[in-house]
Amino acid sequence: MNLNQLEGNWKQIKGKLKQKYGDLTDDDLKYTEGQFDDMLGKVQEKTGKKIEELKKEISEL
Repeated sequence: MNLNQLEGNWKQIKGKLKQKYGDLTDDDLKYTEGQFDDMLGKVQEKTGKKIEELKKEISEL
């Protein structure tokens, strides 16, 4: 999934991530154009997963 597809499907992806990781909040998953890596850093802190793992997981949702 490329960045444009990700942006287009972000609401669905965000919902799936919140279901999988119950401690994630809307603020954690707030995506602003050009800030994807910052958002991933917040998710990484909460989940303890590596950035590469999260990118792969998100692309598979």
